[in-house]
Amino acid sequence: MSVITLLEERYSTRAYLSKPIRQELLEAIFKQAQQAPSNCNVQPWQTCVVSGEKKEQLKNDLVATIMQGATPNPDFNWLPKYEGIHRERQFGSANALYSAIGVAREDKKARQMAMIRNWQFFDAPHVAFFTMDKYLDIMGAVDLGIYAQSLSLILAEHGISSCMQGALGQFPDPVKKALNLPEQRGILFGMSFGYADESAAVNATRTERESVANAVEFFS
Repeated sequence: MSVITLLEERYSTRAYLSKPIRQELLEAIFKQAQQAPSNCNVQPWQTCVVSGEKKEQLKNDLVATIMQGATPNPDFNWLPKYEGIHRERQFGSANALYSAIGVAREDKKARQMAMIRNWQFFDAPHVAFFTMDKYLDIMGAVDLGIYAQSLSLILAEHGISSCMQGALGQFPDPVKKALNLPEQRGILFGMSFGYADESAAVNATRTERESVANAVEFFS
């Protein structure tokens, strides 16, 4: 399958089958993702892939943290307040999601429950946390984004779906404790992945893309 086809057909998957990915295939995919480019070839990503009982326990810890009213304390400053067209696109994305699952705008409880699904990893059999040394800051974040995109396309080539989740960087403490991460390591974001449950209504969610005329300028 071509890269163009993968980009056109992929979507953020929010419901998965319980079927896990074979360990040999997992290792092969993450080995392929090591070919992702990075600034000066520093390869700053240190990816934690969590599955099985460890994933279930971490899910429970994260949900308990959130239900107790914890305030987000991300390792990196990735919580901008979107303005203008960016805010419009954010609202458009939320509207597409809630429309797909039949949640009304005024139903705050249902929206909160849908949000909590992030920390339940949408019932995916696997979740990846993208971490790096905190001092790397913005350049490290650029490299992690390139790496994560490369990984998601490789997964898609193998018929495996995924969902990038900034939410998985909001509450790093339970994750760091569960995975025994050192203090100098920060969690930037995460990604749930596995085989999509194509019968789930939430997986009918689709978002629009801006036209090239509004997104790209050509100079000569």
